[in-house]
Parts: sequence; C-alpha cells; structure tokens
Amino acid sequence: MKMIKIKLIIITLILVFSKVNASNFIDKGYYVIDLKNKIEWLKCTTGQQWSDKDNTCLGRAVKLDYHSIEEAIKQLDDQLEGNWRLPTRKELESLICKSCEGVKIDKILFPNTPAEPFWTSQRNWWSPKFFWSVNFFTGHSYGRFVPEKELFVRFVKDR
Repeated sequence: MKMIKIKLIIITLILVFSKVNASNFIDKGYYVIDLKNKIEWLKCTTGQQWSDKDNTCLGRAVKLDYHSIEEAIKQLDDQLEGNWRLPTRKELESLICKSCEGVKIDKILFPNTPAEPFWTSQRNWWSPKFFWSVNFFTGHSYGRFVPEKELFVRFVKDR
C-alpha cells in the first residue's frame, strides 16, 4: 500500500511539473518558435553561431549600437530569409526567467546568453532620446540607453 502511494505521488509530481514546464516555445534548432507572441527567436545572440553538433551557441556575442542594427538586419534577412527585427520590450521581457540561477533566461533554449542588457525596438516614452533594454542579469527593463551605446541583440521575426 505504501509503495502504491509513493508511485502515485511520483506520477502526480511528474504531471504537475510537466504542465509547469510545458512552455509556449518549440525548439527548432537555430531558432525557437514562440507560440504566445507568434514570433520566431534566433537562439543565439548576435555574433554567435548555432552548432547542431554541440547543441549550443558558439563564438563571442557582440554588442551593437542602435545604428549598426539596421545593417545587421539586412545581412540576417539575406542569410536566413525573412523580415528579422528587434523585439519589442514586451516580447523580450517574455523571455525573462525569474527563477533561473545566473542569467535570467532559459539556458537550454537560449544557451550562452550574456547576463547583460539587450536592445528592444522601443523608445522610452518619458525620455524619447533613450531606448528600452531588457537586462538578463537582473531580469529588469531600463529605458536609459542612448542609440550610440553598444548593447547585445537577439533578433525575432513574425510568424
């Protein structure tokens, strides 16, 4: 009887955690489908390359100023086809993992993500000369960076 109770508890825990961990994301190799936001994320930060063999992002992530992002998008559109863009603040904030140790993002879906700020596409409405960023070290958003500042970038495209 005791063994049956233990098995039932284990099965219940598995079901509960599988629902908790059931996400809105589908892993597709070098990109991730975000069902909730109806977008596709590149897994790797700009400057890194996806490795199917190693199942991770390799290389060094690079920071871009806001003006360099346009050229990066043109190159990305040519290489991977599509209309890639910067995420909105809300989209980028949806990747924050408050319970994650270290970098505040799912390290399996987005490996080797720097624990630093990333650009969004949105200006700060209170101070229009600044843009919003999302910081994966703190999990917070900040509207305090001028376009000349270099930050990390993760691109998305609409589905």
